[in-house]
Amino acid sequence: MMKTTMKAIRQSEFGGPEVLHYEDAPLPELKAGEVLVCVHAVGLNPPDWYLRDGYKMLPPEWRPPVSFPVILGTDVSGVVAAVADDVKGVSVGDEVYAMVRFPSGLAGDSKAYAEYVSVPASELGLKPAGIDHVHAAGAPMSLLTAWQFMIELGHNEPNPLQPNMHEPVPLNGKTVLVNGAAGGVGHFAVQLAKLKGAHVIAVASGKHEALLRELGADEFIDYTKTPPEDVAHDIDLVIDALGGPTTGRFLRTLKRGGALFPIFPLGFDGAKDAEKLGVTVSATQVRSSGPQLTEIGRLLDDGTIRVVLDSTYPLADARKAHERAARGHIQGKIVLTVA
Repeated sequence: MMKTTMKAIRQSEFGGPEVLHYEDAPLPELKAGEVLVCVHAVGLNPPDWYLRDGYKMLPPEWRPPVSFPVILGTDVSGVVAAVADDVKGVSVGDEVYAMVRFPSGLAGDSKAYAEYVSVPASELGLKPAGIDHVHAAGAPMSLLTAWQFMIELGHNEPNPLQPNMHEPVPLNGKTVLVNGAAGGVGHFAVQLAKLKGAHVIAVASGKHEALLRELGADEFIDYTKTPPEDVAHDIDLVIDALGGPTTGRFLRTLKRGGALFPIFPLGFDGAKDAEKLGVTVSATQVRSSGPQLTEIGRLLDDGTIRVVLDSTYPLADARKAHERAARGHIQGKIVLTVA
């Protein structure tokens, strides 16, 4: 008889890591167009802790209504366990990875911190055969973010962050500065910029320098010793993987005609300054895309792009994983493993 329950991490109130509980939950019910994935690993991302604490970083009118209990998480790698009748091209036993229902699942509809998750078939990518599930789970949101900002948007959805669509800029022969270069999005941005022929300047704390040079950084700025905006000049593109209210400080590092892409654009108030300096400031909302994950998967498969792991924790220890995230200075990705 098919089991009806699974283990998952659930919360029944907003709060810190202490609200996360490892407990029994109903097995997801497959709807049309969906696939049931037996999860082997789960990648952590900032939206996980934003949802956990009730999206306090968003204006109240932007906070999605959340129904408890809620299961966090979007990024999974695993094996197909069941397929809805109308789904073609996916079979039981296929190894897949995905960013589940993002951003449509911001209110907790993605439900990835679990032994099983239902995933729209269109959001599934073939897991790269050359890496394990743990590394594959570390890729989806961070790598899709870097890809959609820098290489190819890949969709025609309206941009909720600005009136115009985000457009990546040519990278070949350009100088690209990546701030927050050692983090999830940042370490992929460094690799993609280098792959596309850019001269890459990585900004992070000194302990990350060796790794970032290994990933392709041509220059390194230790922000704990030198403010990057004081020494970087004539930059073509700044990828600010931290973003927020401080992202405006990078405007003066850019040449006229350059671009600033803040991954987290909320709080930026330098639009007038950017216009005076002839700098384009643009952002986008990362969106689930199975075809893009399959395409990017080839680069992960052959080692062209690497997933760097900061740390791994069993699913039952999700609370400890969130405590690790809260300490900051993450190198690469935090991943939960599922037995």
